Amino acid sequence: MTTAPARPHPRAVALATAVSVAALLTLVAVGTVLHQPLLIPPLAASMALVAGAPDLPLSQPRSVVGGQLLSALTGFAVLPFTGPGLWAAALAGGLALGVMMLARTPHSPAAATAVIVTLQNPPFWSFLALLALASVLLVAVGLAGARATGRTYPAYWL
Repeated sequence: MTTAPARPHPRAVALATAVSVAALLTLVAVGTVLHQPLLIPPLAASMALVAGAPDLPLSQPRSVVGGQLLSALTGFAVLPFTGPGLWAAALAGGLALGVMMLARTPHSPAAATAVIVTLQNPPFWSFLALLALASVLLVAVGLAGARATGRTYPAYWL
């Protein structure tokens, strides 16, 4: 029988939480300046991985940025065949996993980005540009937070 992981030290919880809050507030602030929303639910989940489990492959910059962008592209690739809707969302969300695995950019929150694309059918270039900016900002705040707290992030870049 296995047991749950050990309870993290309160300092580690406080630091990870502070880094996560700072990153998400950064997305809101930059989005406000740009008059475009940068914070979407999958990015909050991405930041939880970066701040809370920085050693996992899912948390590495390659996976955060690459996984998000590839999943969005997967959603956009499905749209011409299905149009927007729930069936398209289910297909794109599932296909995004395979695309990320083939590209060696596993990032589970990104599958939800493919779902968002197929449900909302956003403008292609602006959505991709904003998603890339937001993903890079999350990684940058995660990197700064790791340096400030003495943690190691990332484990690898490419």
